[in-house]
Amino acid sequence: MQLKNLTITRGSPLLTAVFGCFLFTSSFAADDVIVKIGHVAAMSGPLAHLGKDNNNGAKLAIEELNANGTKINGKDVKFILVSEDDAADPKQGTSVAQKLVDAKVKGVVGHMTSGTSIPASKIYYEAGIPQIAPSVTSMGYNVPGYKSTFRDVTNDKQLGEALAHHATNTLHAKTIAIIDDRTAYGQGIADLFVKGLKSSNANVKMVQRQFTNAKATDFNAILTTIKAAKPDVIFFGGMDAVAGPMLRQMKALGIKGKFMGGDGICTEQLPQLAGDALGEDQIICAVAGGVTDLEKKRFDAYLVAYKKRFGTGIQVYSPYVYDGVMTLADAMQQAKSSDPVVYLPFLQKIKHKGVTGDISFDAKGNLKNGYLSMYTYQAGNRKLISVVKLSN
Repeated sequence: MQLKNLTITRGSPLLTAVFGCFLFTSSFAADDVIVKIGHVAAMSGPLAHLGKDNNNGAKLAIEELNANGTKINGKDVKFILVSEDDAADPKQGTSVAQKLVDAKVKGVVGHMTSGTSIPASKIYYEAGIPQIAPSVTSMGYNVPGYKSTFRDVTNDKQLGEALAHHATNTLHAKTIAIIDDRTAYGQGIADLFVKGLKSSNANVKMVQRQFTNAKATDFNAILTTIKAAKPDVIFFGGMDAVAGPMLRQMKALGIKGKFMGGDGICTEQLPQLAGDALGEDQIICAVAGGVTDLEKKRFDAYLVAYKKRFGTGIQVYSPYVYDGVMTLADAMQQAKSSDPVVYLPFLQKIKHKGVTGDISFDAKGNLKNGYLSMYTYQAGNRKLISVVKLSN
């Protein structure tokens, strides 16, 4: 990491992120304004490694805001993080959403998965609480048109189209098999990948469409069927906790095709889950975000701060959680109020410089002009192939 051309001033967020994340102290004046920010992720179950990573991003942002002596309308503010675990379960997701409403949080960053965020968004909307989803890519998330619902990552349509383009134009695949886990995220991105294939007008044939579930561990039946079709590419719509065992069984069956998927499989944990079935350049995946050279200094500074604070690297989306918290705080400062009714119009028009890039939202709450990143895996490590700029 090179920071020699980076100007850092006293009290700036980046200064605290790189050098001062341990400056946080619990001593606040009695008349400080208390602002509760909610965060929800799957911090138990098979996706706990992703949920805890997201929660770390929220912690880092809250600690930095407090260490910087953030003020709203001239008054000192103490930000408090209220973290909840939804275990990636929609029923638990709505339960903890109501719990955050009852706790009178001023904004929510989360949930982690599409299946929990979609039903929870209605609860936040009815309570008038802004919600920024940091890792929700499903097209169904903002279909209801709630004015309090935002996301600071790109969506599955863009991911599906990019992966379909890569399969046909870079891998030159002629036969493709599809598997999805029947979740809102997994089925959604698989459907959009298929739609991307059809719109590409490429000479490619879908030879199989198979289904599993988000808790499955045995895939021999569907993989044996797929093996007979000899696909060039197998696309999986689902998460890394399922993809890892699936890759192991693919290797055991001697299936040679490339393995593709979205951000759910594109994690730092996948090499441990897949073991020696990871292969070299066998996996192609896309993450709903990315930074170019102009933003890379801010992103690299975040990685340094995260490693210093938690002793490990990020999984995928903790920087987007961090940016979600910071974006809420920025809107409050601009509005000179933490009251959601007052600061929501400022959030709708926000232009926030985050560690993941410039953040602003369209009328539907989607991130404007975002990026996605294409990855593969080599020598047991995730390797960036390219960063693609998108337009709304």
